[in-house]
Amino acid sequence: MQQTVKKEVRSNKRKKNITCEMKNSISKSFTYLFWVVLLVIAIFFFIRTATTISDGISLYKIAVDEKSISSKVKEITSDKDYINLSKISGYFLSAIVSVEDHRFFYHHGIDFIATTRALITNFINGKTISGGSTITQQLAKNMYFSFDKKYSRKIAELIVALRLEQEYSKEQILELYCNIIYFGNGYYGIRQAANGYFNVPPDQLTLEQAVILAGIPKAPSIYNIKSMDERTMERTKIVLYSMIKNGYISYENALKLNFLSTE
Repeated sequence: MQQTVKKEVRSNKRKKNITCEMKNSISKSFTYLFWVVLLVIAIFFFIRTATTISDGISLYKIAVDEKSISSKVKEITSDKDYINLSKISGYFLSAIVSVEDHRFFYHHGIDFIATTRALITNFINGKTISGGSTITQQLAKNMYFSFDKKYSRKIAELIVALRLEQEYSKEQILELYCNIIYFGNGYYGIRQAANGYFNVPPDQLTLEQAVILAGIPKAPSIYNIKSMDERTMERTKIVLYSMIKNGYISYENALKLNFLSTE
Protein backbone atom coordinates (compact mmCIF):
# COMPACT_ATOMS: atom_id res chain seq x y z
CA MET A 1 0.00 0.00 0.00
CA GLN A 2 2.78 2.41 0.95
CA GLN A 3 4.71 1.55 -2.20
CA THR A 4 1.66 2.27 -4.33
CA VAL A 5 1.19 5.66 -2.68
CA LYS A 6 4.89 6.50 -3.16
CA LYS A 7 4.69 5.57 -6.81
CA GLU A 8 1.65 7.83 -7.29
CA VAL A 9 3.42 10.68 -5.50
CA ARG A 10 6.52 10.25 -7.69
CA SER A 11 4.32 10.08 -10.77
CA ASN A 12 2.48 13.26 -9.79
CA LYS A 13 5.77 15.04 -9.15
CA ARG A 14 7.06 14.03 -12.58
CA LYS A 15 3.83 15.30 -14.16
CA LYS A 16 4.12 18.59 -12.28
CA ASN A 17 7.76 18.96 -13.33
CA ILE A 18 6.84 18.28 -16.95
CA THR A 19 3.96 20.79 -16.70
CA CYS A 20 6.24 23.45 -15.15
CA GLU A 21 8.85 22.86 -17.83
CA MET A 22 6.22 23.25 -20.53
CA LYS A 23 4.94 26.46 -18.93
CA ASN A 24 8.48 27.83 -18.64
CA SER A 25 9.16 26.92 -22.25
CA ILE A 26 5.96 28.61 -23.44
CA SER A 27 6.69 31.66 -21.28
CA LYS A 28 10.21 31.91 -22.71
CA SER A 29 8.82 31.58 -26.24
CA PHE A 30 6.31 34.38 -25.69
CA THR A 31 9.00 36.58 -24.10
CA TYR A 32 11.30 35.96 -27.05
CA LEU A 33 8.47 36.69 -29.50
CA PHE A 34 7.61 39.89 -27.63
CA TRP A 35 11.16 41.20 -27.90
CA VAL A 36 11.38 40.24 -31.57
CA VAL A 37 8.14 42.13 -32.33
CA LEU A 38 9.32 45.10 -30.27
CA LEU A 39 12.62 45.15 -32.15
CA VAL A 40 10.86 45.01 -35.51
CA ILE A 41 8.59 47.91 -34.50
CA ALA A 42 11.59 49.92 -33.28
CA ILE A 43 13.46 49.32 -36.55
CA PHE A 44 10.35 50.29 -38.54
CA PHE A 45 9.91 53.55 -36.65
CA PHE A 46 13.63 54.30 -36.86
CA ILE A 47 13.61 53.89 -40.65
CA ARG A 48 10.38 55.85 -40.94
CA THR A 49 11.71 58.65 -38.71
CA ALA A 50 15.02 58.81 -40.55
CA THR A 51 13.15 59.01 -43.87
CA THR A 52 10.84 61.74 -42.53
CA ILE A 53 13.78 63.80 -41.26
CA SER A 54 15.60 63.36 -44.57
CA ASP A 55 12.48 64.40 -46.52
CA GLY A 56 12.04 67.40 -44.21
CA ILE A 57 15.61 68.58 -44.72
CA SER A 58 15.21 68.22 -48.48
CA LEU A 59 11.95 70.20 -48.38
CA TYR A 60 13.67 72.94 -46.37
CA LYS A 61 16.60 73.15 -48.80
CA ILE A 62 14.30 73.34 -51.81
CA ALA A 63 12.30 76.15 -50.18
CA VAL A 64 15.23 78.36 -49.15
CA ASP A 65 17.15 77.69 -52.37
CA GLU A 66 14.17 79.00 -54.31
CA LYS A 67 13.97 82.10 -52.10
CA SER A 68 16.18 82.82 -49.09
CA ILE A 69 14.73 83.72 -45.72
CA SER A 70 16.03 87.28 -45.96
CA SER A 71 14.42 87.65 -49.39
CA LYS A 72 11.13 86.33 -48.05
CA VAL A 73 11.24 88.76 -45.14
CA LYS A 74 11.99 91.63 -47.52
CA GLU A 75 9.04 90.58 -49.67
CA ILE A 76 6.70 90.62 -46.67
CA THR A 77 7.92 93.94 -45.26
CA SER A 78 7.65 95.67 -48.65
CA ASP A 79 3.92 94.94 -48.91
CA LYS A 80 1.79 98.09 -48.97
CA ASP A 81 -0.26 96.87 -45.99
CA TYR A 82 2.75 96.01 -43.83
CA ILE A 83 2.68 97.81 -40.49
CA ASN A 84 5.23 98.21 -37.69
CA LEU A 85 4.69 96.57 -34.31
CA SER A 86 4.37 100.00 -32.66
CA LYS A 87 1.31 100.66 -34.82
CA ILE A 88 -0.55 97.57 -33.61
CA SER A 89 -2.87 97.64 -30.59
CA GLY A 90 -1.29 96.35 -27.41
CA TYR A 91 -4.58 94.57 -26.72
CA PHE A 92 -4.22 92.56 -29.90
CA LEU A 93 -0.57 91.70 -29.30
CA SER A 94 -1.39 90.47 -25.81
CA ALA A 95 -4.36 88.47 -27.06
CA ILE A 96 -2.58 86.78 -29.97
CA VAL A 97 0.51 85.86 -27.94
CA SER A 98 -1.62 84.60 -25.06
CA VAL A 99 -3.83 82.31 -27.12
CA GLU A 100 -1.33 81.15 -29.76
CA ASP A 101 1.98 80.89 -27.91
CA HIS A 102 2.07 82.19 -24.34
CA ARG A 103 5.71 81.11 -23.90
CA PHE A 104 6.74 82.97 -27.06
CA PHE A 105 9.22 85.27 -25.33
CA TYR A 106 10.86 82.40 -23.44
CA HIS A 107 11.56 79.70 -26.05
CA HIS A 108 13.86 79.65 -29.07
CA GLY A 109 11.37 78.77 -31.75
CA ILE A 110 10.23 75.41 -30.37
CA ASP A 111 8.04 75.03 -27.30
CA PHE A 112 9.00 71.56 -26.10
CA ILE A 113 6.22 71.52 -23.49
CA ALA A 114 3.51 72.26 -26.08
CA THR A 115 5.08 69.88 -28.60
CA THR A 116 5.20 67.01 -26.11
CA ARG A 117 1.60 67.63 -25.09
CA ALA A 118 0.55 67.66 -28.76
CA LEU A 119 2.37 64.39 -29.49
CA ILE A 120 0.69 62.67 -26.54
CA THR A 121 -2.74 64.01 -27.56
CA ASN A 122 -2.26 62.88 -31.16
CA PHE A 123 -1.01 59.45 -30.07
CA ILE A 124 -3.99 58.89 -27.77
CA ASN A 125 -6.47 59.93 -30.47
CA GLY A 126 -4.68 58.10 -33.28
CA LYS A 127 -4.62 61.16 -35.51
CA THR A 128 -3.25 64.69 -35.68
CA ILE A 129 -5.48 66.91 -33.55
CA SER A 130 -3.05 69.28 -31.90
CA GLY A 131 0.00 70.81 -33.56
CA GLY A 132 1.78 72.57 -30.73
CA SER A 133 3.22 75.11 -33.17
CA THR A 134 4.81 78.28 -31.83
CA ILE A 135 4.29 81.70 -33.40
CA THR A 136 7.72 81.33 -35.03
CA GLN A 137 6.75 77.96 -36.51
CA GLN A 138 3.47 79.39 -37.79
CA LEU A 139 5.38 82.23 -39.40
CA ALA A 140 7.73 79.73 -41.07
CA LYS A 141 4.76 77.73 -42.34
CA ASN A 142 3.05 80.82 -43.74
CA MET A 143 6.27 81.98 -45.39
CA TYR A 144 7.11 78.76 -47.19
CA PHE A 145 4.96 75.70 -46.74
CA SER A 146 1.51 74.28 -47.32
CA PHE A 147 -0.83 73.39 -44.49
CA ASP A 148 -0.59 69.63 -45.12
CA LYS A 149 -0.29 67.72 -41.84
CA LYS A 150 2.85 65.84 -42.83
CA TYR A 151 5.78 65.25 -40.49
CA SER A 152 8.30 66.04 -43.24
CA ARG A 153 6.72 69.47 -43.64
CA LYS A 154 6.90 69.88 -39.86
CA ILE A 155 10.64 69.14 -39.91
CA ALA A 156 11.22 71.73 -42.65
CA GLU A 157 9.11 74.23 -40.72
CA LEU A 158 11.16 73.64 -37.56
CA ILE A 159 14.42 74.31 -39.38
CA VAL A 160 13.12 77.60 -40.78
CA ALA A 161 11.79 78.54 -37.33
CA LEU A 162 15.21 77.97 -35.77
CA ARG A 163 16.80 80.07 -38.48
CA LEU A 164 14.31 82.88 -37.88
CA GLU A 165 15.03 82.83 -34.16
CA GLN A 166 18.77 83.07 -34.86
CA GLU A 167 18.53 85.91 -37.35
CA TYR A 168 15.65 88.04 -36.06
CA SER A 169 14.50 89.41 -32.70
CA LYS A 170 11.30 88.32 -31.00
CA GLU A 171 9.75 91.69 -31.82
CA GLN A 172 10.61 91.32 -35.52
CA ILE A 173 9.20 87.80 -35.61
CA LEU A 174 5.95 88.89 -33.93
CA GLU A 175 5.68 91.86 -36.30
CA LEU A 176 6.12 89.60 -39.35
CA TYR A 177 3.60 87.15 -37.96
CA CYS A 178 0.93 89.80 -37.41
CA ASN A 179 1.39 91.01 -40.97
CA ILE A 180 1.20 87.62 -42.68
CA ILE A 181 -1.48 85.58 -40.90
CA TYR A 182 -4.88 85.08 -42.51
CA PHE A 183 -8.03 86.41 -40.82
CA GLY A 184 -10.64 85.07 -43.24
CA ASN A 185 -12.81 86.90 -45.77
CA GLY A 186 -9.74 87.68 -47.90
CA TYR A 187 -7.98 89.67 -45.16
CA TYR A 188 -4.26 88.99 -44.79
CA GLY A 189 -2.42 90.73 -41.97
CA ILE A 190 -3.67 92.81 -39.08
CA ARG A 191 -4.08 96.03 -41.08
CA GLN A 192 -6.50 94.49 -43.58
CA ALA A 193 -8.36 92.67 -40.79
CA ALA A 194 -8.77 95.74 -38.56
CA ASN A 195 -9.89 97.91 -41.45
CA GLY A 196 -12.06 95.24 -43.07
CA TYR A 197 -13.92 94.03 -39.98
CA PHE A 198 -14.02 97.14 -37.78
CA ASN A 199 -13.08 100.04 -40.05
CA VAL A 200 -10.26 101.16 -37.75
CA PRO A 201 -6.45 101.18 -38.00
CA PRO A 202 -4.71 98.42 -36.02
CA ASP A 203 -3.52 100.74 -33.24
CA GLN A 204 -7.10 101.77 -32.45
CA LEU A 205 -8.50 98.29 -31.88
CA THR A 206 -10.44 98.05 -28.64
CA LEU A 207 -9.97 95.16 -26.23
CA GLU A 208 -13.19 93.57 -27.47
CA GLN A 209 -12.19 93.88 -31.13
CA ALA A 210 -8.67 92.63 -30.41
CA VAL A 211 -9.93 89.55 -28.57
CA ILE A 212 -12.31 88.66 -31.40
CA LEU A 213 -9.60 89.07 -34.05
CA ALA A 214 -7.02 87.06 -32.12
CA GLY A 215 -9.27 84.02 -32.21
CA ILE A 216 -9.60 83.90 -35.99
CA PRO A 217 -6.16 82.74 -37.29
CA LYS A 218 -6.53 79.26 -35.73
CA ALA A 219 -9.31 78.43 -38.21
CA PRO A 220 -10.26 81.40 -40.43
CA SER A 221 -12.56 79.26 -42.57
CA ILE A 222 -14.61 78.26 -39.51
CA TYR A 223 -14.84 81.39 -37.38
CA ASN A 224 -16.97 84.22 -38.71
CA ILE A 225 -16.72 87.66 -37.11
CA LYS A 226 -19.53 89.09 -39.21
CA SER A 227 -22.11 86.63 -37.90
CA MET A 228 -20.48 85.91 -34.49
CA ASP A 229 -22.02 82.46 -34.48
CA GLU A 230 -21.71 79.99 -31.59
CA ARG A 231 -18.32 78.61 -32.64
CA THR A 232 -16.87 82.11 -33.02
CA MET A 233 -18.23 83.09 -29.61
CA GLU A 234 -16.68 79.99 -28.04
CA ARG A 235 -13.33 80.78 -29.64
CA THR A 236 -13.53 84.35 -28.32
CA LYS A 237 -14.11 82.98 -24.82
CA ILE A 238 -11.05 80.75 -25.17
CA VAL A 239 -8.96 83.82 -26.05
CA LEU A 240 -10.30 85.69 -23.04
CA TYR A 241 -9.72 82.81 -20.63
CA SER A 242 -6.15 82.45 -21.92
CA MET A 243 -5.54 86.15 -21.27
CA ILE A 244 -6.88 85.81 -17.74
CA LYS A 245 -4.79 82.69 -17.10
CA ASN A 246 -1.61 84.28 -18.44
CA GLY A 247 -2.07 87.55 -16.55
CA TYR A 248 -2.86 89.88 -19.45
CA ILE A 249 -6.26 90.85 -18.12
CA SER A 250 -8.20 90.52 -14.88
CA TYR A 251 -11.35 88.43 -14.67
CA GLU A 252 -13.32 91.54 -13.68
CA ASN A 253 -12.24 93.39 -16.82
CA ALA A 254 -12.96 90.34 -18.96
CA LEU A 255 -16.52 90.21 -17.60
CA LYS A 256 -17.13 93.74 -18.86
CA LEU A 257 -16.97 92.46 -22.45
CA ASN A 258 -20.08 90.30 -21.85
CA PHE A 259 -18.54 87.24 -23.50
CA LEU A 260 -18.16 85.26 -20.29
CA SER A 261 -20.89 83.82 -18.12
CA THR A 262 -21.18 85.32 -14.62
CA GLU A 263 -22.58 82.05 -13.22
